[in-house]
Amino acid sequence: MQDCKQSQEFSAAVEESIRKRFHRQLFSKFAKGIVQYNLLSPGDKVAVCISGGKDSMVMAKLFQELRRHNKFEFELVFLVMDPGYNEANRNKIVRNAQLLNVPIQIFDTDIFSNVVHIEKSPCYICARMRRGHLYSKAKELGCNKIALGHHYDDVIETIVMGMLYGAQIQTMMPKLKSTNFEGMELIRPMYLVREKDIMAWRDYNSLEFLQCACKFTHDNAVVNDTESSSKRKKVKELIAMLAKSDPEIEQNIFKSVENVNLSTVIAYKDKGGIRHNFVEEYE
Repeated sequence: MQDCKQSQEFSAAVEESIRKRFHRQLFSKFAKGIVQYNLLSPGDKVAVCISGGKDSMVMAKLFQELRRHNKFEFELVFLVMDPGYNEANRNKIVRNAQLLNVPIQIFDTDIFSNVVHIEKSPCYICARMRRGHLYSKAKELGCNKIALGHHYDDVIETIVMGMLYGAQIQTMMPKLKSTNFEGMELIRPMYLVREKDIMAWRDYNSLEFLQCACKFTHDNAVVNDTESSSKRKKVKELIAMLAKSDPEIEQNIFKSVENVNLSTVIAYKDKGGIRHNFVEEYE
């Protein structure tokens, strides 16, 4: 009984910090992103996908806060997929959910065991399998949307990574319609929230979340600093270095994909995937 009371008091304090101390940095930007990109509609049932990290857990709390104030009804399911976590990591997710008063639903998969013997791009395949399981479970539960916790910094890092390593201009979209699950949509409501503000909220409340729960990392079956994570780390460091001398760098990277002028690019692909070159119109 005492533990339950302490948990309720702690959860209340965390929610208070979102309403007051971090309202502008977290809740306002969360709500702005939802309105700006039209991520929610009346009657939506959203599967809030929780990995156990800081981003998805604060997203869950922000959704709870939004539901208290929103002008229309929508439903939330706090969904945790266990791809094969060790006991300590699973227990940490459960404990944090209890502390934060987030009523999670856990479902088990065998993703880790299925990809353990894959040598080429196991992380990419694991991510695709996770996404597929989340869509499938969300649809089974009657949801029409799944929400992922990608934030502003993920977006700008993806833009730069696409240019430097993918030779293309692209970004992580705020919402996407599923091509494999009819009627399902992926949304990213943390699109405008900065990672430093999430970390400040975490530290202010003395919270500890999972950093990396990958079974292969812990079992040394896959090197922690994989090629893709190494590239993202380099890009993160590059952006941080540039931002020290010019604080507008991060904002400019974000806005660069909002201000694309097709008359000033050499070539582009239309929605049908057909490639167009500036020479076509020039001549």
